[in-house]
Amino acid sequence: MLRKIRIAAALFCFVGITLLFLDFTGTIHAWLGWLAKVQFLPALLAVETGIVVVLVLLTLLFGRLYCSVLCPLGVLQDIFAWCGKRQKKNRYTCSAARSWLRYGMLALFFVLLVAHAGTVAALLAPYSAYGRIAQNLLAPFWGWGNNALAYLAARADSYAFYSTDVWIRSWATFSVAVVTLVLVGTLAWRNGRTWCNTVCPVGTILGFLSRYSLFRPVIDTSRCNGCKLCARNCKAACIDAVNHRIDYSRCVACMDCLDKCHQGAITYTLRRKTGTVESASAPAIDPSRRRFLGVVGIMGFSAARAQQKKVDGGLAVIEDKKIPVRATPIVPPGAQSLRHFSIHCTACQLCVAACPNGVLRPSTDLSRLMQPEMSYERGYCRPECTRCSEVCPAGAIRLTDLAGKSSTQIGHAVWVRENCVPLTDGVACGNCARHCPVGAIALILSDPDNPEAPKIPAVNAERCIGCGACENLCPARPFSAIYVEGHEVHRTL
Repeated sequence: MLRKIRIAAALFCFVGITLLFLDFTGTIHAWLGWLAKVQFLPALLAVETGIVVVLVLLTLLFGRLYCSVLCPLGVLQDIFAWCGKRQKKNRYTCSAARSWLRYGMLALFFVLLVAHAGTVAALLAPYSAYGRIAQNLLAPFWGWGNNALAYLAARADSYAFYSTDVWIRSWATFSVAVVTLVLVGTLAWRNGRTWCNTVCPVGTILGFLSRYSLFRPVIDTSRCNGCKLCARNCKAACIDAVNHRIDYSRCVACMDCLDKCHQGAITYTLRRKTGTVESASAPAIDPSRRRFLGVVGIMGFSAARAQQKKVDGGLAVIEDKKIPVRATPIVPPGAQSLRHFSIHCTACQLCVAACPNGVLRPSTDLSRLMQPEMSYERGYCRPECTRCSEVCPAGAIRLTDLAGKSSTQIGHAVWVRENCVPLTDGVACGNCARHCPVGAIALILSDPDNPEAPKIPAVNAERCIGCGACENLCPARPFSAIYVEGHEVHRTL
């Protein structure tokens, strides 16, 4: 019964979190947004003390239920392991804990966080890893399915569905998502929870706490007949059936062993020593861990930021806009600064999935790889929208109200004379001035001495908030005649 309850809860959380990354209407977030907020690492980075304390207490009481119920990457591993189990039953064996690797990866993770190398650290974050998989690999199929329904509904004179753009946000992030899925899926298919117990930093932290959990699976040696079914079905490889020993630091409380034991020798009960053998303390960390950390650390910090250049003013005979190369990237209002955003963002890309205007996309810059940045080819940041701050679980984007957003300057518009339509084509335009929501752009004569001269935009950089309406609505191709340059530190106007 406990196993069935655990599976039902895990499927609910897994489906709910998946829908958060697929939903482009904002409906699911209103009901299930809390599932993203209760993830361990985002809550820790957001300094949500209450959530972190609850998760710690949950682990101290019941073991690693977070890993088997709340963590979407953990549940995904269970799905792969179940598929592998259909191919070959009773296939697991007990293995020794690779403590040097577990604690080495945890130390590396914290070093990366302290060194503000969030891009590399995000590769190890379980919730973020699953978010990238769902957003990059599942969302396109979800969008195509929606568009098919919209097409059929339109032919039936129904507006129950509407078509939406389906596009790959970043090929670099897409590749990372594919590699992560293949790696995690292969390990889970063959060996169960190997990723959780050797790579995942959250699993290592909770594993240390779960050694002292109040409730845990306990082996009654007087009833055990030595069939080893429990060990052969333990996807955490933590049950030593010969010595009747369970390594509780690796046990994810999946309850599989309870159902497989036909003698009732394993029960999930209060911790006790009578008739049981408690798990041994973690072995000493191998000295080679330091050498391992040194090599990985050098690799993590070796990527140098490429020198950026200004926008090319030339025009080409194409219709689609090209992304200008900005000297400073643009991050959403509420991010406070590039440094603050880089420290707190886990690159889960939930904000990318939730952005209704197609403004947010994963960065392809090595120093900020996979972390969202703003670009205005498909839309602009509307003053009335705060969706990104509403869904961000890590505290990387914090907005108090709409007034705070409208008064936050995330960048400023820059005019490129060589691209401006009134000067290149000799036609009146003024799109940028008409659509600026804060009135930061005025039209002036290109030649003050000639009343008939074409009018060109003049930007008031002190008033501009960097929303990108001017860049998005500029008719110049392939580069806009006006684009937004980001600010490293946001300021309030």
